[in-house]
Amino acid sequence: MSQDTVHRPEGDGFSAGEGLAARAGYRFFQTLAWLACKVLFRLSVEGKENIPETGAFVLAPVHRSYLDTPMLSWCPRRLRFMGKDSMWKNRASAWFLSSMGGFPVSRDQADREALQTTIEVIDRGEPAVLFAEGERKRGPRIYPLKDGAVYVAARCGVPIVPVGIGGSEAAMPKGRNMIHPVKVHMVVGKPIPAPPKKESGRISRKAVQQTSLELRETLQELFDRAQVRCGNRNVYDPAVEPPPMD
Repeated sequence: MSQDTVHRPEGDGFSAGEGLAARAGYRFFQTLAWLACKVLFRLSVEGKENIPETGAFVLAPVHRSYLDTPMLSWCPRRLRFMGKDSMWKNRASAWFLSSMGGFPVSRDQADREALQTTIEVIDRGEPAVLFAEGERKRGPRIYPLKDGAVYVAARCGVPIVPVGIGGSEAAMPKGRNMIHPVKVHMVVGKPIPAPPKKESGRISRKAVQQTSLELRETLQELFDRAQVRCGNRNVYDPAVEPPPMD
């Protein structure tokens, strides 16, 4: 088998399994990740009450580090998330990531399979993580968002829960492999309603764009607050630095 083969989960693997053993395994590793983040990064979270207790939703965090995903272990709900397909090229890591709710997505082309899997996860009433900026970014500004998070929310009729993460870039920035034990703080915002569909049932492009703009502005506010709370003064100041070009 080629070393480039992506070991996609089979059957209901994308949902981490519905059996008792699968759920127990998820909770076990989730607890380990949470404890590690508390010890290494003194991770603190505000706004947990904004996480819906039942039903599906799209969790849309800021993305500055590989650590952003395990740092979401504080969430009481079992989460699903996309990951770049290169992480599924090793059978052992593919099994672990899939059992933890992950599923691979191709960065080189529009991956309809990954999008469909996300929709299936949400249709089953489970929350899914979609980083609104797409790949990891650098710096204190929120870049123009990809359509994925808002489109999926509109397609499934579920709210979007924005999350600002302060300090994760200092802990492990893009392009670095070393982890630095710095303070990390998260701010969970109030759910943003999904953009409405047209009477025909089709998704309104204008409504998606308006919701994307609202999400971007909210993420910037939450990101700034989280950065200040974790002691990082390198925050975006619109009076000093203009926003990135769309």
